[in-house]
Amino acid sequence: MSQRIKLATELQKSQKGSSLYILDEATTGLHPSDLQKLMTQLNRLADAGNTVILVEHDMQVIAQSDWVINIGPGAGEQGGKIVYSGLIKGLIKTNESKTAPFLKQYLLP
Repeated sequence: MSQRIKLATELQKSQKGSSLYILDEATTGLHPSDLQKLMTQLNRLADAGNTVILVEHDMQVIAQSDWVINIGPGAGEQGGKIVYSGLIKGLIKTNESKTAPFLKQYLLP
């Protein structure tokens, strides 16, 4: 909750395009309409020249990302390696990614 309050406060400030925003699971518990509002604001931050880094598991959010770092291939001792880093279109072609099969339905052909 405090992360969202801080984010809302920050989004009200005028943007100079020199900030780094790191958000961890910012969409957890959000209604789908609120998720889209958050994405609109985050895109505005990026368009203003800021850098936005999201640690996220929501496929809709991942599908809208400019750059993806997919870590895996599994969890716990089977994870922690970079499976893919690059544009979203390349991720869906990565056989080692457990995320790719779920992500395909969110991307336009």
